[in-house]
Amino acid sequence: MALNKKSVDDFSAKGKRVLVRCDFNVPLKNGEITDETRINAALPTINKLVADGGKVILCSHLGKVKNGPNEGESLAPVAKRLTEKLGKEVKFIADYNVTGADATAAVEAMAEGDVILLQNTRFRGEEETKPKNAGDAFAKELADLCDDYVCDAFGSAHRAHASVAGVTRFVREKGGNCAVGYLMKKEIDFLGNAVENPVRPFVAILGGAKVADKLNVINNLLEKCDTLIIGGGMAFTFLKAKGYEIGKSLVDDEKIDYCKEMMEKAEKLGKKLLLPVDTTIAAGFPDPIDAPIDVEFVDADKIPADKEGLDIGPKTQELFAEAVKSAKTVVWNGPMGVFENPTLAKGTIAVAKALAETEATTIIGGGDSAAAVNQLGFADKMSHISTGGGASLEFLEGKELPGVVAADDK
Repeated sequence: MALNKKSVDDFSAKGKRVLVRCDFNVPLKNGEITDETRINAALPTINKLVADGGKVILCSHLGKVKNGPNEGESLAPVAKRLTEKLGKEVKFIADYNVTGADATAAVEAMAEGDVILLQNTRFRGEEETKPKNAGDAFAKELADLCDDYVCDAFGSAHRAHASVAGVTRFVREKGGNCAVGYLMKKEIDFLGNAVENPVRPFVAILGGAKVADKLNVINNLLEKCDTLIIGGGMAFTFLKAKGYEIGKSLVDDEKIDYCKEMMEKAEKLGKKLLLPVDTTIAAGFPDPIDAPIDVEFVDADKIPADKEGLDIGPKTQELFAEAVKSAKTVVWNGPMGVFENPTLAKGTIAVAKALAETEATTIIGGGDSAAAVNQLGFADKMSHISTGGGASLEFLEGKELPGVVAADDK
């Protein structure tokens, strides 16, 4: 899946109106941005287009926008931060219609190197609707604003939305380029190569709460990797499938047969499937999540009926770290336990530390594992931290992502 897509380096933006779909879905608290990772990730592409003399029109969604347009999900704070980071004014079009008269007039008045940011694309309900409904109309309005289109929003690339995939058809119809930005290119290169053409041994580590969320990922990675490590809440369904008592631990009873199938598949393919050999247990889930909690360690097949497993134990930490040591490629998606709690973060820290100390190419597959690596201070030791949770998972499942497919081939 290392795809040969046209990138921002493959066309000249000089004098052109270039619409760039970014991922500015940043966390906000009282109108202030609390994590700028996604804004920083977009800067190389924006700077390149500005330097080339493009007229740069940025768009993104923010939040879920359940109850219609509202100031709490406006992109105004993003425009403010971008202005500071780019060292030049980013004109914000506050119009809830996104592509209305204000946007059209602002684009017409642009000089080379100017940057504007459109309002939250999800303020137009059509953003997420199927093309046959209103999605096409919004996609065409976006295309009417520009000559060329660049998708740099990997976090949204798994959605066939108007501003991600729909717009490309109309840009292409009028002879424009549809390319990927530097962030998208990096994601495609790292994740694509890791899954399709890894330097071996290739170790994949999956954690998180539910087996159901990772069904296809487990299946796909078993065929690609040499060792598959399973931790987090999802491990208990596997342990139950082995006939172990798991107490009050999280379990997906409907997926027990699936777990048995996967263990059989690993054996048949000659792959190592590593499960926890011991567990950090407590009387119940911490409330609040970061509250002090009394824990003890027991072997994975000896969890008392009235206790629940909330993290991998010390022996498992060693086992998993050892498996990482000899790897040349490691992909990690999902924490090993309730990492938001200091007492229950030890398993996740041990895995992060093992990755930080290896010479292997280390790829963190977005979502909670990215948050954990950032919070625990290991981010700068990783080869690549994906900006897309859902998109990374679908990539690891081997699915084609609409936002990637929609870009022009070289």
